[in-house]
Amino acid sequence: MTATTAAPGVPGLDVPDHRGRTGLDRAGRELTGPDVVVRDVELLAAAWHVLRRTTYDRRRADGTVVREARETYDRGDGAAVLLHDADRRTVLLARQFRYPARVNGHPDGLLLEVAAGLLDADDPETAIRREAAEELGVAVGPLEHVTTMWTSPGSVTERLHCYAAPYTPRDRTGAGGGLADEGEDVEVVELDVDAALAMVADGRIADAKTIVLL
Repeated sequence: MTATTAAPGVPGLDVPDHRGRTGLDRAGRELTGPDVVVRDVELLAAAWHVLRRTTYDRRRADGTVVREARETYDRGDGAAVLLHDADRRTVLLARQFRYPARVNGHPDGLLLEVAAGLLDADDPETAIRREAAEELGVAVGPLEHVTTMWTSPGSVTERLHCYAAPYTPRDRTGAGGGLADEGEDVEVVELDVDAALAMVADGRIADAKTIVLL
């Protein structure tokens, strides 16, 4: 008798991937109408975040139903905060290397940004307090919710929860710089707010969330 072996599972689908996830092809299958009915979800990649191709039927404004297929990149939701000192008229930003910007025309890939990060398992306020401490070395006090926005809704599922918060030199609890074991290399930059707005106008600040919050 010849022994048989079970077909190997697919990481991220029926067996855990390296982040312990399964069922990554289930997202969106609950959309059953009346305007959108998902027909198939294909997992294309899940090395860290998740790339899917979804086929669905959609009812157009004129009542006709069309079948469409779209790729979506799911990196989870995120949060961002603009730290500002009203008395000194300063803002606190992070400068860090962004390869996607570098490969798409930015001269050096070093972008000035507000503190930001993914929620992971936290709520938005907890997450942005964590990120501000890690990146900028600031213990954030009261948070003002400014807006929640989709960052690139044509292909990315992320919603970004945007806040503003006051800070003073007394709130600096560390050097910041990010987490070295996660490959972060963040320079903390304090700017006069008028100088920061001038940098938006001339393109030296070109990150979307930072422009919105400034």
